[in-house]
Amino acid sequence: MILAVSGGEGRGGSCVEGEWKRFLVPALASLAAAAGLSLVRSLAFRLMRRWAEGTENRGDDIFINAFQLPSFYWIIAIGLSVGVQVPDLPDRHVFSIGKTIQVLIILSVIGISVTPILTALGVGGLAVALALQDTLSNLFAWAPILMEKPIRAGDFIRLETGREGYVVDIAWRTTRIWMLTNNLVVIPNSKIAQSTLTNYHLPEKRMSLLIPVSVSYSSDPDKVETVLVEETTRAVGEIPGLLGDPAPFVRFIPGFGESSLDFTLICQVGEFVDQYYAQHELRKRIFRRFREEGIEIPFPHRTVYLREHPAAPPDSGTPDPE
Repeated sequence: MILAVSGGEGRGGSCVEGEWKRFLVPALASLAAAAGLSLVRSLAFRLMRRWAEGTENRGDDIFINAFQLPSFYWIIAIGLSVGVQVPDLPDRHVFSIGKTIQVLIILSVIGISVTPILTALGVGGLAVALALQDTLSNLFAWAPILMEKPIRAGDFIRLETGREGYVVDIAWRTTRIWMLTNNLVVIPNSKIAQSTLTNYHLPEKRMSLLIPVSVSYSSDPDKVETVLVEETTRAVGEIPGLLGDPAPFVRFIPGFGESSLDFTLICQVGEFVDQYYAQHELRKRIFRRFREEGIEIPFPHRTVYLREHPAAPPDSGTPDPE
């Protein structure tokens, strides 16, 4: 009896195994066909989108978006149809898969009118796409911002529009920036992605501070350089945010001005906003030191030449002809 039961189980197991083997080849054929078609579909849509970007008409974009989802179902249907062609598949499964393919391509097989559905989907899809256009563009711009991290919460940035401030939060739709005027600016992520911006916290917060200084032509350039470096070095540790490493230095640039010798003092501050108070204090210290050293800060002046016009000839007394 035991042998009989074991034999029955063996036959049942072999039947199940055989059934799976009969499904394996059609399944692999379907997957291979679907994978190949998916690759072709991806390349085709990429080329079409590249072509659409070069046109000003939005109709081509809507046309491409309208075919994106149906083409996915067509790939599934074609993949299944390829698997059905394998001769080892049982007839009952061929019939079921064939019905599934027909449902994916044309719903009228099961008695459902296709025209109203397609019309509703087309009009509704277009309406939804137009309504969500801004929202989706902001969502798609949010992902690269999170992955590439051109800006992060806490960074001080300046947009090409001139708006600048600290990044408070990067949400899925908008980025909020706290400006130095104590106002909060909410900017759509799509605008952030399209804008040329400067991140003053990358690659590091420390930044160079360049202060122009002008003196008269009677000044000694070496003495001016010494005074500027001494005052700046002395201020390190006294002015918040002013750094002493690397050490401050001076360059005789831009050089010879119209009425002055123009220098540039270069020093380092901890971050972008530290520059304002550092400049304020350094300029006062430099001004006081210049007065002590007798270094003159010139006023712009112009030389004006006056030319006298010759006197008008005396009246001859000849009456004008009538």
